[in-house]
This record gives sequence, C-alpha cells and structure tokens, in this order.
Amino acid sequence: MAVQKPIQITETVLRDAHQSLIATRMPTELMLPIVDKMDKVGYHSVECWGGATFDACLRFLKEDPWERLRKLRAGFKNTKLQMLFRGQNILGYRHYADDVVQYFVQKSIANGIDIIRIFDCLNDMRNLECAVKACNREKGHAQVALSYTLGDAYTLDYWTNIAKEIEEMGADSICIKDMAGLLVPYEATKLITAMKNATKLPIQLHTHYTSGVASMTYLKAVEAGVDVIDCAISPFALGTSQPATEVMVETFRGTPYDSGYDQNLLAEIADYFRPYREECLKTGLMDPKVLGVNIKTLIYQVPGGMLSNMVSQLKEQNASDKYEEVLKEIPRVRKDLGEPPLVTPSSQIVGTQAVLNVLMGERYKVATDQTKDLLSGKYGKTVKPFNPEVVKKVIGDAPVITCRPADLIPNELEKIESEMKQWKQQDEDVLTYALFPQVAVDFFKYRLAQQEKVDLKQADTKNAAYPV
Repeated sequence: MAVQKPIQITETVLRDAHQSLIATRMPTELMLPIVDKMDKVGYHSVECWGGATFDACLRFLKEDPWERLRKLRAGFKNTKLQMLFRGQNILGYRHYADDVVQYFVQKSIANGIDIIRIFDCLNDMRNLECAVKACNREKGHAQVALSYTLGDAYTLDYWTNIAKEIEEMGADSICIKDMAGLLVPYEATKLITAMKNATKLPIQLHTHYTSGVASMTYLKAVEAGVDVIDCAISPFALGTSQPATEVMVETFRGTPYDSGYDQNLLAEIADYFRPYREECLKTGLMDPKVLGVNIKTLIYQVPGGMLSNMVSQLKEQNASDKYEEVLKEIPRVRKDLGEPPLVTPSSQIVGTQAVLNVLMGERYKVATDQTKDLLSGKYGKTVKPFNPEVVKKVIGDAPVITCRPADLIPNELEKIESEMKQWKQQDEDVLTYALFPQVAVDFFKYRLAQQEKVDLKQADTKNAAYPV
C-alpha cells in the first residue's frame, strides 16, 4: 500500500508550458512581475530554465539566458529553481566533451539552479554520468529523467532495473519523463508501484496533455505513491502542455494528498497570465491546434511536436497525401533503429528518415547524417540491436563505436574560449558560444550595439549638463 502524503507540484509555466504552447517565446520581462506571488505558493520547485529556453532566448528574444536565470533567482527567495539538461548534449544538439558539461553544470548552479533534471534520448546511462557527478560535486540536486516510451523492450523489469542503476549512480531523485503523453492511468499505477518497490529515491512524474489522459494519469500515480507531479498554471495548461495546477490542487483537497496550496493565490497567478494567453492567441503565437486532444499520439506513439514537424516536411515536398503512409512507416523505422524513445533528437531522426523512406519509394535509399550517426553508435546504445540489413545498407562496413560517445571527444573548453575571446564579457559567454556558436556571435554583436547606444545616450546627457 502506498504511503499517503501531500502531493508536491513543480510549476512549469516559466519553461515547459510556454515551450510546448508558444515555442518558448515568453520574455523575461513578462515573468518577473509575477515571481513574488509564485514564490509564496510553496511549490516543490519552479521549472524555469534549460530545454529550449537557452536557444530561444538568444535566437528569438535577444536575451542573455544567464541574465534571465540571475533575475529569476533574485526574485524567488523561497522556491527551488529547476532546469532541464540533455545529458552529454547539455542544451545543444551534439555531444560535448566532459569539461564543457562539467563547467556548464557548475555555472548553472552558481547562477541559481537548485535541481538539474538530466535525461538522455536513448536512456543510455553512460551519457548521464558526467552531468550527475558534476551536479553532486556542486551540491546541486541531480534528478535523472527516464524518457518514457512503449515497445517490447520497455517492460516493468526494464524500468525497475534502470531505477536501481540511477540510485547507484548517485542521483537524488528520478523523474519519469512522458514527453508524448503515452502513460495511461492504470499503467501509471503499475509503473509507480513497481518503481517505488525498486528504489528509495523520490519519484517525480512529468507528462503532457496531448493525448487527453494526463490528469487521470496523475490521479492514479499520486494514489500509487508518486512524490511530485509537473503542472502548469491554467492559462498555459492542457493541449501539448501539462495538466492545470489549480485542477490538480483541487482534486486532492481534503484528502491525505492535499497540497495545501492556496487557490486564491493560484487564481491571482492565473489572472496575471491570462491576458498574455489572449494576446498569444490573437497574434497566432499560440495555435488553437495545440490546445486540443490528439488521440493519434496514443495510436502511433508519436509526440505532438514530431507530428506537426512531419506535416510541415510533407507540405514542403507537396506530399501531404503521404501522411498516413509515413505514420505507418515511423514504427518500422523506430524498430530498425533499436526502438529508441521518441524525444529530441531521436524523434527528429526517426521522423525525418520515415518521411525520406516514403518519398524515395525505397527504404533507406537516402539516409540523413543523423541516421548514420545513430547507427554508428555516436548517440550511445539503444535498448535493442539495430536491424543488421539497415546497418549494412546505410553505413556499410564503417566502424561502429561501442564505448561512451564522449570518451572519443577530447577536452574542448580552452579551444572554445580562445575562439570566442573577443566577445567575452562574462565567464558564461564561453558556454553560450560552446552550445550555439553562430547564434551566440549574432547575440554578442547585438549586445555590443545595445551597450554602445547606452554609452552614447549617457555621453549626450553628460555633454548637455556641462555646456562648453
């Protein structure tokens, strides 16, 4: 029988909720006025950094992500701040050397992050070790997230064995990261019960409302003893985001799971975000399509973002009529490629390859560089072996690596620093450049131009005050 205790909630409105609904476009200036109220709720944590926020800050909002973190840290006096970290990929799209991973973890914690949620798209534990150890060293909370998926290999034994591995690795907690909304209510009961029996670590559940079952899944998970659930304040909840915070708080009111959060305070926070939601709907930044239920997610086990990506790829090729064919091809490609969970970047690799297979009329006639890298072992180890015929067709007799991919990457921090030293104004700029070199340089140029404008303005004011 699960121990009955108040449920804790991680609020996602400052990261995953707006990443899911408005492509990570919420600016820092919109976040800051509500921080004081959010800080009074008593959340387990507020997720506010990592994931796609880093790239979006630089590329689209012309903001320094490190400055955002520092401002949020200054405002949240009582609440833990949390980020999402892609293991050896950090927040970029390739594997980085260990020295870059370690330095990024160190600077994230120094700038105000308390909890780092670390995941790998293949659930290859070797790709998480470096970040977990670095987090332990900096006295941060290392949470390992398992990318949840379905398939022959993903049995309860698979999940419980991996939970034990995570505990041995030195993680502080485990998150089940259900990015596609595939975990249905009664399966959640089985999964949480089994994992609670396998490990002493606290377990957090993260899911998306895409398939329409997420709130019911949370209900069953909480009854089974899950420790924390991820929710979003109602104006940025549901659809491809998370279940609504206020709804889950009310669901458990008056039960042993009662969070004790104040609904009046939550209502004030919701009222703050509501006009911004309306504005996003009006400008088209929030597409009503992402707010509904997409049952195809459960049928094809494809995350919502991957589906929309595929639709646009087909449209560009004037091949929208091939949609159903591609949907059927996705599970076949996934099986050929070792049945990986479908999450960044494996979802893009499988989806794009499925589109190519259908459009070319011959499977694997053309393979992307990423497909070749995956089959060469450059992303790590998949839960099942690759289809040997596909390996032969795509990479022939090219060598396949079996070690941890980052073992082959020499330290690169010094080289990166010397490459970008003309732009460096703070230590963190080196990491910004390491992750997104081109985008970073564009941002550094913009920052310099802004600073020069301010200097000119100050000079003008000074000259006006002291006429010669």
